[in-house]
Amino acid sequence: MAKILCIETGTTICSVAVGDENGILGVREISDPKAHSTQLPLLINEVLGVAEFTAKQIDAVAVSKGPGSYTGLRIGVSMAKGICYTAGVPLIGVGSLQAMATGLILSNPYLPADALLCPMIDARRMEVYTALFNRQGEPITEVNAAIIAENSFSAYLKNQQVIFFGDGSAKCKEVIKDRNAIFIDSFQPSARFMLPLALKAYTNDEFEDTAYFEPFYLKDFVATTPRNKIFPES
Repeated sequence: MAKILCIETGTTICSVAVGDENGILGVREISDPKAHSTQLPLLINEVLGVAEFTAKQIDAVAVSKGPGSYTGLRIGVSMAKGICYTAGVPLIGVGSLQAMATGLILSNPYLPADALLCPMIDARRMEVYTALFNRQGEPITEVNAAIIAENSFSAYLKNQQVIFFGDGSAKCKEVIKDRNAIFIDSFQPSARFMLPLALKAYTNDEFEDTAYFEPFYLKDFVATTPRNKIFPES
């Protein structure tokens, strides 16, 4: 029975879970975008302790591969690679948006059967990382960085309900006013939602090349300059 350690660091949630075919054996998470680098090792140690085994007893490590926070994804992938090398186990990359769609389905069994799921991860201003999924969690559009406007998703909203969720959906709520648009405010990403996708990948031997694997950033990293550094000192 495959034991998989799952790591989610692509959003403001730093989350770690471990589980097998019987379900989640332990989960630890913290909501603090500045805590990923310091808290991730501690969360991993805690969740392995709850499951009562060591890193060398796991069969694979699954990590959120993006899109999402540039820094958060790099931290998670670096940690996952280190564990894979140390434990001698394979690396599994899980799409962040697909894991969110899977999580919504698992936590809301009574969603409309014909509804489309639209997970959103906050980017900049009115931009989000997003994609559309069907009720079975299968992608029906490519992952993209979308600038949200009043007519966004209108072709889909014309014929069916679209459920928007994730930290990027909050800023879209005041823009998308269609009666078929449903917003779920309480949803948060979690490493536990990665487990079904990771187990499927493990069964199918769908592993990443640990040495060369890089997160799916979708957009190039843009460094910002603090306001007090924009103007040179006189």
